Amino acid sequence: MSDLALSSPASPPRALATASVNPDRASTAVWISVLAAMIGAFMAILNIQITNASLLNIEGGIGTGVDNGSWISTSYLIGEIVVIPLTDYLSRVFSFRRIMISHAVLFALFSVACAFTHDLPSMIAMRGLQGFFGGVLIPMAFTLVFTKLPKPQQPIGLAMFALAVTFAPAIGPTIGGYLTENYGWQTIFFVNVIPTAVMVGVLYFTLERQSTQLGLLREGDWLGIITMAIGLSALQAVLEEGNKDDWFGSPFIVKLAIVAAVSLTLFVWIELVVEKPLIRLRLLTQRSFGFGTISAVFVGFALFGSVYLLPAYLGQVQRYNAEQIGQVLAWTGLPQLILIPLVPKLMQRFDARLIAFVGMMLFAVSSFMNIAMSLDYSGDQFFIPNIVRAVGQALMLAPLSAVSLGSVAPQDAAAASGISNMMRNLGGAIGTALLSTIVTKREQFHSNIIGQSVDLGREEVRARIAEITGYFQSHGVVDPATAHHQAIVALGNIVRRQALVLGFSDAFAVIGIVLVLAAIAILLTGKPKGTAGGGAAH
Repeated sequence: MSDLALSSPASPPRALATASVNPDRASTAVWISVLAAMIGAFMAILNIQITNASLLNIEGGIGTGVDNGSWISTSYLIGEIVVIPLTDYLSRVFSFRRIMISHAVLFALFSVACAFTHDLPSMIAMRGLQGFFGGVLIPMAFTLVFTKLPKPQQPIGLAMFALAVTFAPAIGPTIGGYLTENYGWQTIFFVNVIPTAVMVGVLYFTLERQSTQLGLLREGDWLGIITMAIGLSALQAVLEEGNKDDWFGSPFIVKLAIVAAVSLTLFVWIELVVEKPLIRLRLLTQRSFGFGTISAVFVGFALFGSVYLLPAYLGQVQRYNAEQIGQVLAWTGLPQLILIPLVPKLMQRFDARLIAFVGMMLFAVSSFMNIAMSLDYSGDQFFIPNIVRAVGQALMLAPLSAVSLGSVAPQDAAAASGISNMMRNLGGAIGTALLSTIVTKREQFHSNIIGQSVDLGREEVRARIAEITGYFQSHGVVDPATAHHQAIVALGNIVRRQALVLGFSDAFAVIGIVLVLAAIAILLTGKPKGTAGGGAAH
């Protein structure tokens, strides 16, 4: 079999039945399949962030500390990142239809399994497998848009995909928070069952049956698969554990970093020299796809990082419960339901690069609006920044996808889709880990700076301690020495809390800077071909 055949889309000619006569309009069967696939992509992306507002509850339920809680989200992302580039190959070996349906079923089963875990290792394992089987649903939905919808209708498909990618993580903590507070944290893992069952039922009847090509297993890039899986997993472990283990002061982190560096270096070399690579990295040499992918990494960093950061702030600083966190985050998701369907019309009138640029800059502005937070900065203060962010997110993803993949040949769509989605999710995984580290390090920095001013020799500090001491004495603490000690402890807690707020402010500034870089990268892409918006061009 030729190299082209091995690396071409898994959804080509026979992925589903297309009975449309009009080349500019897809058949009803195609649209039904695309819509069902979008449900799968929505659920897969939803589950990246559905646990964020409920982390404290889940941590308590499985008996682990807050330092380890982020693994609940990170393990899912690792599973997705590993499987996304495998999707094209797996679907050619076992058929597009079998992989999509079987992985959807297993995704739902491992989702339910998460609800029955009782410790952190089993939760990490179940979440990792949930992400692995759900991850294929993202690039497969994306591939259907570029291979089965005619060019004039691709912006509509991209808008549907954008809705899944941006609305799902925004609304995830809202759904998770409501279910956790009212029915227990276990229920958040049952939300996948009914939508997945509907999707599987629809795809079972609309996707065309295909024969397997098990002979391709002998031709697989197994060395590339192994080095990629080891390298990405080790890299994520370094990012996740480095902050707690003093980074390269820990022998464990040093060993993991070496494993990640060696494995990923070998992986890149293998993909460039092997005859039939798992990931066609040479596609990145195409100007639009290369810079578009760079932009997608930054967007993933900001998109998933912000959905991690905001619940963490509201929970740790403002002591919001899961449902209250979800209510705040809802305003980053709900406006997108209205705005995203309008994006295809904008793409017909304006350069897609310009639309994406405006969206990224609005998202950046919303982040910069949160860099001067104080102890009084809570849910109400996030309302306007979240609305601005919602508008920015609604505008950026569909045009970004159109610009990035619009220049890729149809036969390369699945391979390019795998790269783009993997890199966006990798950016999200790195962003979540780095932002957590930034908050910790900057909290320590600000705590030291503020602590230098809180000197017991200063009159205003002694007056403040006396005021707090009087408060404790008036509220039942009889012993003056005990009340004085509690006042000093309380003042220290105020300092640490203020430092934590400043640490989160700095993290939001980093997100804003990253989005500016994403906006610059999108301007460096080539002008889209075809329509004015370029959304339907190849």
